[in-house]
Parts: sequence; structure tokens; C-alpha cells
Amino acid sequence: MGKKQIWYEVEENESIEDCLERMRQDGYMAVGRKEEPIFHLVNGEPTYLRQKIQFKAMNCQEFE
Repeated sequence: MGKKQIWYEVEENESIEDCLERMRQDGYMAVGRKEEPIFHLVNGEPTYLRQKIQFKAMNCQEFE
């Protein structure tokens, strides 16, 4: 049986803990994390905007 993996992204107005709780409510648990910077242009120059955080999640039933 294949392991079902999906990605959850921390929303702009959401804390990391809120995202993890949303995953738990959906029956998933975090097994990985990745981050990447988000930039936007200001006067033609790239400027840091925020950090994009995603969690790789697996169905909790896969671990039983």
C-alpha cells in the first residue's frame, strides 16, 4: 500500500502551531518541512517579503 503524502502551507495570517493543528484535525502528521523566501519588486529591486513554510504530511493511519 502506497503512502499518501500531501503538503500543507502555513497561511499568511496563521502560526506554525495553527497549521500543525489543522493537519492533526485532518488526520495527518508532519514528516518534513521546507522553507523558501518570497520576494517582491520595489522600484525594480527584489525585496524580501516573507518566508513560505510548507510541511510534508502523511496520513496518521500509515504509522499504525
